[in-house]
Amino acid sequence: MTRHHNINGNIVPFTAEEEAQRDAEELAYANGAFDRAIADLRQKRNSLLTATDYLALSDNTLSADMTTYRQSLRDITNNLTTLEQIQAVEFPTKP
Repeated sequence: MTRHHNINGNIVPFTAEEEAQRDAEELAYANGAFDRAIADLRQKRNSLLTATDYLALSDNTLSADMTTYRQSLRDITNNLTTLEQIQAVEFPTKP
């Protein structure tokens, strides 16, 4: 499919060079999908861990349920190798 761009109000088709450059940009973006998804997953995980950090201070004793929850969050990215696996991740329920 030919791509077009607007130059001074005129719709102009991409040149072969512009098509090749755009294809390369789209491929690079698609190849980075896993990295973006895992970074997003880690950010969400870190936020959930941060929300319970105060419970893990030295003057507190974590319940077994909370310890399991926090460990499950830390382990959530283990063995993820595909974008589909990342998209299927379900976060544990906070006790």
